[in-house]
Amino acid sequence: MADRTLDATGLRCPMPLLKTKLELSGMAPGEELLVIATDSGSARDIPAYLMLTRHELLSSSEEGGRYRFMIKCAC
Repeated sequence: MADRTLDATGLRCPMPLLKTKLELSGMAPGEELLVIATDSGSARDIPAYLMLTRHELLSSSEEGGRYRFMIKCAC
């Protein structure tokens, strides 16, 4: 169960990534963020960004054009 959910449905690149960064910056270490996006670029952009940070991508999936990312904050 996520501590926070970011619904980026309908937002186009780069907004899902920018909103994810902003949301993570306001979270405590260990909290989990669920990001839901419909922009296909999110499938590439969000994991690539997380690889450059200490945040952890716990899971990612795609179903029916909806991308879901569970992220553990390392702030």
